Amino acid sequence: MSRSPFDPDFDQLPPEIPIFPLPGVLLLPGGRLPLNVFEPRYLAMVEDALAGPRAIGMLQPCEEADDVGAARTYDTGCLGRITAFSETEDGRYLITLSGLVRFDVTAELSQRQGYRRVAADYGRFRSDLEQAGGEIDRGRLLQALGDYFDANGIEGDWDAIEEAENEALVTSLAMICPFAAPEKQALLEAMTLPDRAEAMTAIMEMSAHDGGDDERAARH
Repeated sequence: MSRSPFDPDFDQLPPEIPIFPLPGVLLLPGGRLPLNVFEPRYLAMVEDALAGPRAIGMLQPCEEADDVGAARTYDTGCLGRITAFSETEDGRYLITLSGLVRFDVTAELSQRQGYRRVAADYGRFRSDLEQAGGEIDRGRLLQALGDYFDANGIEGDWDAIEEAENEALVTSLAMICPFAAPEKQALLEAMTLPDRAEAMTAIMEMSAHDGGDDERAARH
C-alpha cells in the first residue's frame, strides 16, 4: 500500500489504543473507512484520538448484544488513523479512518469516558506497513465477483473495477461487499494479498452457488 508521510513507523505504533466495535464493518490496511460518530462515548474517543496519535482500532463484535459497544469482539482488528474529520451542526463527527496495520488484542484495559481500550500487539502484521505483493488469479476473482453481484442484485462500476490495481481492488471489495462477520474476519486475518484474494473468491463462489440453488428451488 502507499504510505502517507504522516503515517507512523512500526516502532511508533501506539501500544494502547481505543477500539470502535462495529458489526459488519471491516477496515483493512490501505483502506479508507468513513464513519458517522454520534454516541457520546465515541465522540469522546474521537476527541481524545485527535489530541494524540489520531489512532483508533476497528474490531468486529463476535456475538450479539443489546449494547454492541460492550459485546465480545474478535481478537484481531485493524488500526486506523484519522485522516479527515468534520463537525456537523447537530453534534456529530464525520471522520475517515485510513487503515494502517492489523493488531492482536493482548488485554482489555480500563475504559475511558465510556469507550473501550486495549493493549495491541502488531508483531505478526509488521509487513502491513510495506507494499503488498504477490500474484492473484484476477480472472477467476472477477468472474466470481460478477456471479456474486448477479446473485445478490448488486450493481457494480465495472469500468472502475477493471481499472483498479490488485491491492486496491481486493481491499475495497473485502470492505464493501456484504459478507457475514465471520467471512469478513477471515478476510482480515488472511496473511497475504493472494491469500485474501483466494479466500474472497471462494466466499463469492459459494454465495453465488447457494443463491442459484435458492432461485432454482423457488421456481419448483
